[in-house]
Amino acid sequence: MSGKKETHHRRLNKSQRMQMKAFVCVLGLLLLFILLLGRFVLFLIHREREETPIEPSPVIQELKNIWIMDAGEEKLLIFHEGKEESYAYGETLQMPDHPREQIADIVLTDGVVTDISLKTEKINGRILRADGDGIEVEGYGWLPFSEDYKGYRIYNTLEMCTASDLSFGYSFTDLVLDNGQVCGLLMVKEEAMEYIRVLIKTGDYGGLLHQSLVITSDTDFTVQYGSYGELKEETFGAGEEVSIDLESPYFSGDRVTVTPNVLTGKVILKNVNRSQGIPSYRGHMELLKTQDGIALINEVLLEEYLYSVVPSEMPASYPEEALKAQAVCARTYAYDHMLRAAYPGYGAHVDDSTSYQVYNNILEQESTTTAVKETYGQLLYTGEGTLAGAYYYSTSCGVGSDVSVWKTEEAETLDYLRAKALNPEAVENQGTEGTENELSDIGERLKDEDAFAAFICSKNASDFEVSEGWYRWTYQVPQIDTDYMLEALKKRYAANEKLVLTLVDGEFVSTPISELSELTGLSIVKRGSGGVADELMIETKEHTYKVISEHNIRYVLNNGESKILRQDGSQVDSPSLLPSAFFILSPSMEKEIVVGYTLTGGGFGHGVGMSQNGARNMAKSGYVCEEILSFFYENCFIENVYQEGQTEEGQSIA
Repeated sequence: MSGKKETHHRRLNKSQRMQMKAFVCVLGLLLLFILLLGRFVLFLIHREREETPIEPSPVIQELKNIWIMDAGEEKLLIFHEGKEESYAYGETLQMPDHPREQIADIVLTDGVVTDISLKTEKINGRILRADGDGIEVEGYGWLPFSEDYKGYRIYNTLEMCTASDLSFGYSFTDLVLDNGQVCGLLMVKEEAMEYIRVLIKTGDYGGLLHQSLVITSDTDFTVQYGSYGELKEETFGAGEEVSIDLESPYFSGDRVTVTPNVLTGKVILKNVNRSQGIPSYRGHMELLKTQDGIALINEVLLEEYLYSVVPSEMPASYPEEALKAQAVCARTYAYDHMLRAAYPGYGAHVDDSTSYQVYNNILEQESTTTAVKETYGQLLYTGEGTLAGAYYYSTSCGVGSDVSVWKTEEAETLDYLRAKALNPEAVENQGTEGTENELSDIGERLKDEDAFAAFICSKNASDFEVSEGWYRWTYQVPQIDTDYMLEALKKRYAANEKLVLTLVDGEFVSTPISELSELTGLSIVKRGSGGVADELMIETKEHTYKVISEHNIRYVLNNGESKILRQDGSQVDSPSLLPSAFFILSPSMEKEIVVGYTLTGGGFGHGVGMSQNGARNMAKSGYVCEEILSFFYENCFIENVYQEGQTEEGQSIA
């Protein structure tokens, strides 16, 4: 009974059950309504977002150290990374005063100018040296470059430039400063330059930097030293000696200057040796302290520099017209480097060795000084008005070559330097058109091995240099030293790995050379213009090597011991480089192994430009300076760099 009663009380009556069902239904409908309402709200929000565009963030670009060419009423004209660009002004721009022809930072917002920050602090002074980190200016000292500095050549054609384009020793450039750093270079002019800066090498040209120097003068002289603003001077009498090393108190600043007290005085370097003995120098000396030693720079008038170059490059006993031709070539070569300095880090245009032009190795001579004076200021220009590449060498074998021997990109542009025969017939024939003429196409004909062999094994009695000792020579290596040749190959590979190749899987590639076994073949496989050896093949049991360029071939085939036998019977040492690459090669074989070789050749030097002994014999035959230069440098003309009022084409030498 009790159990039934309990069950009965737990049951819901019908009315209660109906109420529960109704409540669940209402709750479900309410949840469904809330869900639908939520989706409808999300729909409205999404729709509103679609109808309301989102504005993108502005594109902001900052251009550092640009050159403002002009600020017009509507647009700003700038020179940026070598190109002209123009931009409209933004509405919020506050235009600074006088923005035209200034270096500035500008901000572009969505392609319009919204800010201009001018760099107006400028200085000017003689540029003494420069490298990738900074620049030294006389009167200001060393100034660092900003990370994003820019250079502009703003005379003639507007162009970008760098520190390597500066004229050292001159104040042709304004420097723009920002927070003590150089942010801009403005090359504002280019004038005729009278002074050249020469890096004087150590005794016997052994190195670039000196550890110590003993200096005096043939007149009273002054030593200036210290920092800018606190410069000190000491005066010494003629013959008094001053010793300076890296620890010298004179290096309280980075630079020491030694200057004779009269213009004709000379600085004497007591512990520097040259062929003339103890050398003395016109102009003044600057000593620059570096981590590795003292850089010694001689600043001297270009014409006075030539007084010591010409006798060092051509014997003073040569005829006057040949010496004058040499003076014009030497001046042109030097001036070209005054425009493009070889040692910007030291502020020097050239050094005094054979790497450029030998300077002050031989005492000044009256005949060579006269030649320099009579050609005062004369430079050699191409038909396009640029400085000619006034290359020269000692002696030809009866024919010259062209600049392709050096494997440089400029070879095609120097078409005024051509391979040609060096004799009176070639002078008369110059300019004759047509490839059938025997004289005009000799450069191409002698690329053939048989044609060159016939040429070099004979003599042409009319050649200007047929009587010169170097006109013909022989060189014999009875026994090849493979270890010595291997070292030579390694050195030339290190100098330019593209010019010493190894045969790998049927192709010649650049790869380090580690061994040289017995030779099975040795031959010239390609000749350049005029017959100059251009490619040497070295075959061994293990490898095959190809040596490219006349200089590399002259180096690799020199054994360091054999002497050159000249046609006059004299023997000459050849410690490192063969006299020329105008030769044929005859290997000596034993049981299919190359044991030695004989070279039959002619000439002395690379064969490009003017042959000095060719010029000598032309002068002896009555040719004058202009005719000599016209022959060796076709379609070029002479112009005096120091005289105004020259005609557009200068003084023709045709």
